[in-house]
Amino acid sequence: MLKRHLKSILASAVAGAALLSTPALAEEVTFVSQGGAYQAAQTKAILDPVAKKLGITVKQDSAPDAWPVIKTQGATGKPIWDVVDTPTKDCIRGGEQGLIEKLEFSKIPNAEKMPAAYKTPYSVAYEFYSSVLAYNKKKFGGNPPKSWADFWDVKKFSGTRALRNHPLATLEAALMADGVAPDKLYPLDVDRAFKKLEEIKPHVTVWWTSGGQSAQLLSDGEIDMEMAWNGRVSAVAKEGADVGFTYNQGLLQHTSLCILKNAPNLETAVRFVNEAISPEFQANLPLEIDYGPGNPEAFKTGKIPTERAAELPSAPENAAKQALIDTEWWSSPAGEEVQKRWAEFIQKR
Repeated sequence: MLKRHLKSILASAVAGAALLSTPALAEEVTFVSQGGAYQAAQTKAILDPVAKKLGITVKQDSAPDAWPVIKTQGATGKPIWDVVDTPTKDCIRGGEQGLIEKLEFSKIPNAEKMPAAYKTPYSVAYEFYSSVLAYNKKKFGGNPPKSWADFWDVKKFSGTRALRNHPLATLEAALMADGVAPDKLYPLDVDRAFKKLEEIKPHVTVWWTSGGQSAQLLSDGEIDMEMAWNGRVSAVAKEGADVGFTYNQGLLQHTSLCILKNAPNLETAVRFVNEAISPEFQANLPLEIDYGPGNPEAFKTGKIPTERAAELPSAPENAAKQALIDTEWWSSPAGEEVQKRWAEFIQKR
């Protein structure tokens, strides 16, 4: 009996030792962004440092348009993705449709100091860019257009023009051209905006559909002024094109981080989001690419040189000159209806 008891104790000890020697499964999270140079930059600036700090594995995927995949994975109830960097509208409508987790900000302390306008119940701002008024310096010399009213003034500022073939930001620009203050835009007076757009429509040479196309128009000198994303204009200027832009009356926009409903690594995803929006790591992003940090506290870290901050859309001084796009308005039924009206506006000769 004693012998059998000793064998039992020995077997238990061996089993316990085996369990102790088996390495614990490493925590991981699957992060999704838009790919390209942008995702490469954030990998260096944010993703790798976060993984190291938390001791987790950050797997990556990319999707230029994440929304269809969010819907498909959500329909299964067992998504593969955890955290998505996507236009804020995707987070909002995903939350409303039960596809995106509602965030508990008490578990995301780095979000608490961020402005209320940078958060929704389902998302938190991750990076900023702006739709700005860009122009050919050679064409306008020392008197370039400085406002959307100037863009609409075809007599004082003659030349070829381009606008984005999309209502978001374009309607806001039209309203500012018609005298609406940047902080008084919402809710948008849609009828007034389209009336103003009818004025400029005959003078618009190109309605561009991609950032690459807008950059090419500037680089080739095909147009004299246009609405373009600030990063695209900066890239063309660095390549030698004689172009410039102003943040005055820019349309400040941001992508956001959100977590898929029933994410396979939910707790780790929450910890990841908190670190990804921390001032320390957010301050790294503009050192790698022409995007502004989503967390304004990043500008207080001392990591972003003053001259670099002056170039960024979300720097306090630049943000103050612009209008912040109200994504919740664009996600409302009124915003959805504008999309249909825009298609009619573009097709009408």
